[in-house]
Amino acid sequence: MIFPSSSIFFLLILIMGSVMSISSTSWFGAWIGLELNLMSFIPLVALKMNPFFSEASLKYFLIQALGSVMFISSSFFSLSFLSFSFLSIFLALLLKLGGAPFHFWFPQVMEGLKWPQIFLLSTIQKLAPLTLISYLMINEELMKITIFSAILSALIGSLSGLNQTMLRKIIAFSSINHLSWMLMAVSISDLSWLLYFFIYSMIILSVTSIFYKLQTFSLSSLIQSDQNSIFHAFVISLNFMSLSGLPPLTGFIPKWIIIQIMVNLNLLVPLFFLLFSSLITLYFYLRIMITTILMFNPILNFNMKNKSMTISPSSLFIKSSFNFLGLLVPLYFLMI
Repeated sequence: MIFPSSSIFFLLILIMGSVMSISSTSWFGAWIGLELNLMSFIPLVALKMNPFFSEASLKYFLIQALGSVMFISSSFFSLSFLSFSFLSIFLALLLKLGGAPFHFWFPQVMEGLKWPQIFLLSTIQKLAPLTLISYLMINEELMKITIFSAILSALIGSLSGLNQTMLRKIIAFSSINHLSWMLMAVSISDLSWLLYFFIYSMIILSVTSIFYKLQTFSLSSLIQSDQNSIFHAFVISLNFMSLSGLPPLTGFIPKWIIIQIMVNLNLLVPLFFLLFSSLITLYFYLRIMITTILMFNPILNFNMKNKSMTISPSSLFIKSSFNFLGLLVPLYFLMI
């Protein structure tokens, strides 16, 4: 999963903007980093003269510009109205993240992107806002609002993905659901959300790289792709199972850590909603997996043309190897 050589400069500026926001000692410096991040991501989206890419980049720019205006305006209020300023900065960062109740733009923008841009939007673009939110967790009221937003994101991300057949929208609502776990982790422990973010980034990298290689954007195109091998179907299914956090795959490790911390802190009500939403997301992942495995059966796919493989079994296994880490080395047994 690569970008053209002409966009390497924008990738470097994008990473530099995130690092600048994270390491800044003032809200103004953080705002400059977020603006650099935004202005470098737009050219990566609109790589080609395509109306879908242009629409997605315009939507993303308008939403992020609104968030930036809220952010810089709120920082000025910190001299006189500190509590209101922190609340407004938090809402601006939540809008930039695409967390509930400001999630409305995220699936629509995701639908107009290619898989490399989807990976960037789901991972690197969330790093700086999440880190800035973690800086605000010294306020007890903001911690309660963060937990409420996490519960809302979990429910919306799981329920909205039930009737979806487009893979990009499924990944978008899945990202909103995973954001709920990260927001919950931000409110209770810095180390746990960083671990969750890293493992989620590696899992979404394997999923998006496979879909990019197959050039599939819907469930029907995935079923009718040229990967008419039961091995391919099984490995793709394991990727979805790891993304849903099903034990003993790697995606379960950060969830298990957060579950233990929430139980120790007696946060049982938010934990119930997070686990309930995870079961719903597992349901629509299983629907995809069962359909894929059945249709990849040589007895059932007699009406499909046999094509040459575009991705070798070894390449597919290497791309998915991180998801098997929890299966081969069950680290979470050491955490009990």
